[in-house]
Amino acid sequence: MSAFLPPSTSDQYHGSRYAAWFLAFYGVAWIVPGMIHSFLPDGGAGTIAGLDLSHNPTMIFGMFAWAGATQIAHGIVTLIVALRYRALVPLFLLVSLIERLLLSWSGWVKHLPVNGHHPPEHYASLISLPAILLFLWLSVRQSSLHQPEILA
Repeated sequence: MSAFLPPSTSDQYHGSRYAAWFLAFYGVAWIVPGMIHSFLPDGGAGTIAGLDLSHNPTMIFGMFAWAGATQIAHGIVTLIVALRYRALVPLFLLVSLIERLLLSWSGWVKHLPVNGHHPPEHYASLISLPAILLFLWLSVRQSSLHQPEILA
């Protein structure tokens, strides 16, 4: 297993443990929709997102399954970072913030749904932005336990 997982870097992390636990939750929150997109018969396209499936449903299902596969992989790596490589927590939170900003912009500005129906992911992106920003700040803020001593 050590070929896949090098030694932990968690002892090098000096941010809030709550930021790491949030990232673990965030990783799980990626895996669950990924499983829905990968394993529901319609990938959630019709049943959850409310898409019109009368035009090329096979392509739509394939795109949802593709998205689900990437979500599962992303979630697993995020979870591993949160639990084993905490030195990377700030980086993963920054990437998550950028990703959610782009998803929010796409879902609410650039590519508005024709039928006006927003899938749950559009709302989740908006809701998660301030939470990710808070935990990103906590992850880079030095905890009082890790403050260097000031020599007089």
